[in-house]
Amino acid sequence: MQAWVRALEYTKVGPDARPAVLACRLNALAGTHGDRPALSGEEEQFSYRDLAAQSNRYARWAMAQGLAKGDVVCLLMPNRPDYVAIWLGVTRTGCAVALINTNMVAEALLHSIQAAGATHLIVAGALLPAVAAVADRLPPDLRVWVHGAPAPNPWSRIEPEIAKLSTEPVDAAECQDPEPADLALLIYTSGTTGLPKAAHVTHGRVLEWSLWFAGIMDAQPTDRLYNCLPLYHSTGGIVAIGAMLVRGGSVVIRRRFSAKRFWDDVADSECTIFQYIGELCRYLTMTAPHPRERQHRLRLACGNGLQGDVWNDFQPRFGIPQILEFYAATEGIVSLYNCEGKPGAIGRIPAFLAHRFPVALIKCDTETSTPLRNAAGLCIACGVDEAGEAIGQLPQASDVSARRFDGYTDQAASERKMLRDVFVKGDQWFRTGDLLRKDAAGFFHFVDRIGDTFRWRGENVSTTQVAEVLRACPGVTDAIVYGVTVPGNEGRAGMAAITADHRFDFADLSAHLAANLPAYAHPLFIRRGTSLEVTGTFKLTKGKFVQQGYAASTDPVWFNDRAAGRFVALDAAMVQEIGDGKRRL
Repeated sequence: MQAWVRALEYTKVGPDARPAVLACRLNALAGTHGDRPALSGEEEQFSYRDLAAQSNRYARWAMAQGLAKGDVVCLLMPNRPDYVAIWLGVTRTGCAVALINTNMVAEALLHSIQAAGATHLIVAGALLPAVAAVADRLPPDLRVWVHGAPAPNPWSRIEPEIAKLSTEPVDAAECQDPEPADLALLIYTSGTTGLPKAAHVTHGRVLEWSLWFAGIMDAQPTDRLYNCLPLYHSTGGIVAIGAMLVRGGSVVIRRRFSAKRFWDDVADSECTIFQYIGELCRYLTMTAPHPRERQHRLRLACGNGLQGDVWNDFQPRFGIPQILEFYAATEGIVSLYNCEGKPGAIGRIPAFLAHRFPVALIKCDTETSTPLRNAAGLCIACGVDEAGEAIGQLPQASDVSARRFDGYTDQAASERKMLRDVFVKGDQWFRTGDLLRKDAAGFFHFVDRIGDTFRWRGENVSTTQVAEVLRACPGVTDAIVYGVTVPGNEGRAGMAAITADHRFDFADLSAHLAANLPAYAHPLFIRRGTSLEVTGTFKLTKGKFVQQGYAASTDPVWFNDRAAGRFVALDAAMVQEIGDGKRRL
């Protein structure tokens, strides 16, 4: 209860409160915290005074370029403190910054830049080759600035320009403060399938996230948060950064996650909070014991995507006093928080906050992503422990104080997230695209992404559940699950792509599946490779695997031969027999 109360208190900002955006609070924070560490990275360390000074320079750079409200600057840079200084400074002027995924190349990179409608791009020298590769197709009016390396013609290096500018606070005579409703950032969806979408993030949302998580985590000036998540993502780039800054804490920024050096780094930096993605915790539990894995000062691990079985291993092994799991999306209005530390749950909504977090689960056809409706044309609510799509009610136009869905740069994509006439004619709700279930105690649990769940033999198969079972099999180091079409069969057959070590054996896998899954959920095809691709936020990508199916895989595939009672190597003759319906599935 205390965590909820703190979060409510911290976010209780009146409509006339100034400054009403995080970027405009920096100079006041510098005045309060001065030389206390704010951001510590591998390239530079910023005190609060340093961070404010550097951000003031970037604000003046933006003004010198004639940037104003409605303009967009793309930022393509690995994790480092100057990354934060750039977007805080540039957004201070009222224009927006598009945080480009550093893994994007070729068409995806070009799409991300074009979707932003940017006039300027700041790119780190290390990522310059990716931009150079699409240089001839960049928007003709885009000006490119290189950070940390010489700039090839006709591009410019940004550091000499920044060094000329004043570090003094930007005042109202130079630039008006942006309003909470103004666009601050464009943050892209992870793109596990298809091209990423650019989600609008307002100044009001940036400050709300910062204050809310500061309250829910009980952030203090003595806290040091370990952040190895990408800064182009909302969790690593806003939640982890903002929650510490608004309370005078500090953030230890690392370029990437390393299971090998994690515990040394956390112990040496004396961090008290770790911002996680569930996959990182799983990687840590898979590593050999480390001499310093319990010699740390961590009081809290905060993040999302921590599955119950990993939670039960992770917390006691590493001696983490508290785990705070939450559920949210950059563009969404549905937020859940597990303040009680219930393993496997993504959160619940206290009764006294039900009006503030209007969330419902509705029945839907998971194959077509279509909500099911009753005779009156309204959606059907799920019962206890019944999986359904999570939706959040959108406010009426007259309710200016409520959280809104700010949408994407792609209007058609924004419209697809809206659901109307849900429980009464005329109401509007936001679609998460996630299947959740709610237990009798009121805790929500993640089931799967809609579209990832597939139907086989008249039954719904959860890819998340099957992948979790596969990962628990001895020797399996990682797995993703998806459905593939098989000629002559309705629905989709289960297929898994796995990586495995020397302990793996297909006979063990067969026994493990039989002991843990109903027969209809057993994968018919197993694709074994040396690695699985992940997004920058450690989500496994499956689009390529789905496209190749079982017959055109570039990795060896094994077929679950029910007649033989074992997995057998799939060859061309078997592919033909399956296609002709001569193999029992």
